[in-house]
Amino acid sequence: MFPDTQHSGPAVKICGITQEEQARQIIALGADALGLNFWPKSKRYLPLENTAWVPALREHTTLVAVLVNADERTLDTLIDQRLVHILQLHGDETPAQVAALQDRGAVVIKALAVRDRESLARIGDYSCETILLDAYNPGLYGGTGETFPWDLALQAKELFPDKRLILSGGLTPANVRRAIEETHPAAVDVASGVESSPGVKDLAMVREFIEQAREARLR
Repeated sequence: MFPDTQHSGPAVKICGITQEEQARQIIALGADALGLNFWPKSKRYLPLENTAWVPALREHTTLVAVLVNADERTLDTLIDQRLVHILQLHGDETPAQVAALQDRGAVVIKALAVRDRESLARIGDYSCETILLDAYNPGLYGGTGETFPWDLALQAKELFPDKRLILSGGLTPANVRRAIEETHPAAVDVASGVESSPGVKDLAMVREFIEQAREARLR
């Protein structure tokens, strides 16, 4: 999913980046991927017109566009201008829409909110290799900071062994190591769990999060 990862075990994605300086600092701390949120209703919204600094980061990390029911203009810009490496879809995108984006050459991650075993069945509907598992919260699209039952991640791996699963929702420096050791995901994704305020990362927390994830990888 995230190319050229330098470490074994799950990749670490820091999501909701809004500032160039912080992006570069987080890359230096060892994050494998950065998430840029292009959903206007997000507290971590990054307008497309404010992304002049983003292309220079492409060769240094994997850039992931976080989207919710994105309009065609946004999708065209991201795909045609190759602003990011991956599209991460958190909205009501259908399997057909995901397949159409893949046909255009886009690498897609579909985010799904899960609350029970029955909700895992949707994973099989999507053709993309990678699925992000997030906490279920009616009316909200990711970034809630809530944790879902980690045993569902293990059940998802059993049901869909060919899928790569990203663990998200409520992860923090205090629990990421245990989360990795219990669920063995392909990657972990964090936004609010390492912030001083929405869109502004606490670099000490980012460093601790990455260090804890690396420690888990050694087990």
